[in-house]
Amino acid sequence: MGPDAVEAGTAAAGAPAGPVDDAPTDALRADAPGEDDDTVIASELSAAAFADLLVGYCLEPEPGDQVLVRSTDLATPLLVELQRAILQRDAWPLIRVELPGQTEGFYRHAQDRHLDELSPLALEEARQAQRSLSIQAPEDTSALAEIDPERLARAARGRREARELTLQSRWATTLWPTAALADRAGMSLRELSAFVARATFLDRKDPLRAWSGLRDFQARLIERLQGVEELRIEAEGTDLTLRVAGRTWVNSDGRRNMPSGEVFTGPLESSATGTIRYTVPSSPAGVEVSGVELTFRDGEVVEHRADVGGEYLERALATDDGARYLGEVGIGTNFGIDRAIGVILFDEKIGGTVHTALGRSYPETGGVNESALHWDLICDLRRGGRLYADGEVLQENGRFARL
Repeated sequence: MGPDAVEAGTAAAGAPAGPVDDAPTDALRADAPGEDDDTVIASELSAAAFADLLVGYCLEPEPGDQVLVRSTDLATPLLVELQRAILQRDAWPLIRVELPGQTEGFYRHAQDRHLDELSPLALEEARQAQRSLSIQAPEDTSALAEIDPERLARAARGRREARELTLQSRWATTLWPTAALADRAGMSLRELSAFVARATFLDRKDPLRAWSGLRDFQARLIERLQGVEELRIEAEGTDLTLRVAGRTWVNSDGRRNMPSGEVFTGPLESSATGTIRYTVPSSPAGVEVSGVELTFRDGEVVEHRADVGGEYLERALATDDGARYLGEVGIGTNFGIDRAIGVILFDEKIGGTVHTALGRSYPETGGVNESALHWDLICDLRRGGRLYADGEVLQENGRFARL
């Protein structure tokens, strides 16, 4: 998941996670104690501990670095602690707070140039910042549901230069629990806070050790995937093949997405063949979309349907030429995330799932698909699904084969 959180889909409630083979229990199963009892029970999320993790692990600013932090006023406890942690590293905290209704108002009232261009001052901030952190903390998860998707797509295209500058620097994205997010997840705010603590390994005595264990497991998984030419995804309503020969797999270990827990690459753009049914609902920009089924031929979507949100799916596929091709395939490995909560940052990391993204590729994977769209959609393999690598079972029923 990239630095433009507004472009990513979000997903609603899903199934419980299954177990995992050959994975470090203390790193991947945040709900189960490790062999050395590294796990502690957290009743709530500590803003100070979270800030220390984000600054010390994700951003690691050097003295004098400009650290750009963006969120809403609802993340104030975390923002105050981030300022402390950044200052303690002799770096400069530049905190930008979004006001209630500000983003919705922008899209409703923006003139053409505001959508198709970016403010020179905002562009200069992106150019000057050595570190960037985006924190999702919405007051209303459906605030953009009534906004024309074409306006969202135009603004995404207009931000391209700033996005590319951010990708060249050290960046990260995360979430601070809010009442709106808790309501979407079907939890109380306290329950969501504890869920976030487990997902980010902040319920551990040593979160950095847990993230190191996850990184090591994913390195073994990538070693297994190196040299693989074809992936095949099988599940109810799904039989999709993708070619990944020559592409680079990325170990997403929490330094950019917090939480993380996935390995991903960019499939060959003309390779997707077959049908996939995405079994975890999605809510891009607050619009409910579920039961999405796509059929691919020579990499392109040739048939599509959705149980809910078909009109949004139509418009997303019409964003531009690249929107009908896949820019990413990823494998979730974080078994501390045992259900979908309606936020793609978390949901795509669920252990025992795979996801693909319509639209833009990440250049570091070798993918070359270009689009204003990047929409992650999730297929749950924990109930009868299989993932094959060159014909060999890599994952079955959400369980990894021995690596």
